[in-house]
Amino acid sequence: MNDNTALTQLLSIMKTLRDPKSGCPWDLKQDFKSIVPHTLEEAYEVADCIESGNLGELKGELGDLLFQIVFYAQLAQEQNLFDFNDVIEQLNTKLTRRHPHVFGDKKELTDEQLSRQWQVIKAQERSARAQTKSPSFWQDIPANMPSLSKAKKIQQRVASLGFDWPTYHGALDKVSEEVLEVKEAIEQDPLSDHTAEELGDLLFATVNVVRHVKRDPEQLLRSANDKFSARFEKVNAYLHVQGKSLDTATFEEMDRAWDAIKKL
Repeated sequence: MNDNTALTQLLSIMKTLRDPKSGCPWDLKQDFKSIVPHTLEEAYEVADCIESGNLGELKGELGDLLFQIVFYAQLAQEQNLFDFNDVIEQLNTKLTRRHPHVFGDKKELTDEQLSRQWQVIKAQERSARAQTKSPSFWQDIPANMPSLSKAKKIQQRVASLGFDWPTYHGALDKVSEEVLEVKEAIEQDPLSDHTAEELGDLLFATVNVVRHVKRDPEQLLRSANDKFSARFEKVNAYLHVQGKSLDTATFEEMDRAWDAIKKL
């Protein structure tokens, strides 16, 4: 089966699932909003496959994610908004516009030049979309984007205007400054709104350091979560060998086990 035939069959299957007379009851109940949680879940499953090295399952997970896009396109077609071909055509246009060094003048650019070109193109796109009475500078940053990713997006946006530390040193110094402010706030009242605000500032400043060293904060925190979880599982096993359990072990016993696992 060639690519076009497979895609045509996929779109046909989706249309059948949404057929009012013979379609699937679950699929018929769905709308744009109800599918969003499934889309996010499928995207995370794709990321998990890649980050865990489980590439054998990646094809299936990518298919599940593609199905989400096909579902949205079918809903849009039913409401005479657009169809799947419109999605592809707009994507083709966007990719061509955003890569003039490939599809236009064909010149080699450094990473820094590519980044500057990208920000200029994105700014042009925002300007073209700003047709509302009071357009927001952040209008194309989703409100419900995960907060770490949103912080990175905001920082990239202002950095494109020149509001940025020249190196990671300034960003790292800002983290040290925020740590002191958090300490001072907690000493005054650990449960106050001011303490919560200072903790938020510390998180935001930490994301800025991550951005400066060209890493993704969401990915790093996922890795840190996995690392902690795996190590704590070993703490559990370590205590079990000693005839103890997490339910009965003291903090000191768990801490000693933690240190022992770290040394191993």
